[in-house]
Amino acid sequence: MEKCKEMSHDLSDRQRLPRWMKMNMPKGEKYSQVKNLVEKHGLHTICASGNCPNMGECWNRGTATFMILGDICTRNCKFCAVKGGKPLPPDPDEPAKLAESVRIMELKHCVITSVDRDDLDDQGAGIWARTILEVKRVNPGIRMEVLIPDFRGEKELIRQVIDAGPDVISHNLETVERLTPVIRSAAKYRRSLEVLSFIAQNFPIAKSGIMLGLGEKYEEVLQTMDDLLLAGCKVMTIGQYLAPTAGHLPVAEYIKPEQFDAYRKIGLEKGFSFVESSPLVRSSYRAEEHVKA
Repeated sequence: MEKCKEMSHDLSDRQRLPRWMKMNMPKGEKYSQVKNLVEKHGLHTICASGNCPNMGECWNRGTATFMILGDICTRNCKFCAVKGGKPLPPDPDEPAKLAESVRIMELKHCVITSVDRDDLDDQGAGIWARTILEVKRVNPGIRMEVLIPDFRGEKELIRQVIDAGPDVISHNLETVERLTPVIRSAAKYRRSLEVLSFIAQNFPIAKSGIMLGLGEKYEEVLQTMDDLLLAGCKVMTIGQYLAPTAGHLPVAEYIKPEQFDAYRKIGLEKGFSFVESSPLVRSSYRAEEHVKA
């Protein structure tokens, strides 16, 4: 499961986190406005349901992240807070509902992600394409990033998302190659790179992200950067993994801010156009800036 929610955690655990992981309570005029609209209209954002630490900052900038195709994933990754199981049939009205949510919230930029839907013949690609097109129709001028699943590497399904015309297409590697079989239930490292390569060959901006603190080695992080660049990926996010619950994969290490900053500089030197790297970075953090890449 690739999304902002991958790094959500119980806020009651804050006191056990290192000092650089402490989070300020969200506030601000725009944040309050968006929060009130979300509550009034019963809107669903990954920002709120995933306890994202950057929710206040993003909402104050007029950015929010939504999840489509339900809230039950056909996969069961060990890092992810989204429940696995047998999903309900897709809601045919979901594209229209999401487009209206974006309009109500008066967003300038939205990020859309989804659960994996291996149960569907098209793995949800049709809903994906319709959602992108409808959000654009109802909200002229909206900037949009989509954080897609791997669609099992089927290029004709990825093509449907590309043809719908979002501004950025992202697919997360999540971790280094050695740890992929440990934390991702069905996704494969090399297949994800093939997905990103296909996006990069057919679309202006391909983006990916990884989590640190799962037991990866320094050299493996650098190799992952090289693999992404070779695939044509030019935008990368790097953040700290936080276990959603005690039943999920435990944190192996809390990476210090200085190391995140070092990775950012290395990534830019290697050739990335944009690297977001800090402990609290999540997949959609400062997503509106990545359009400029």
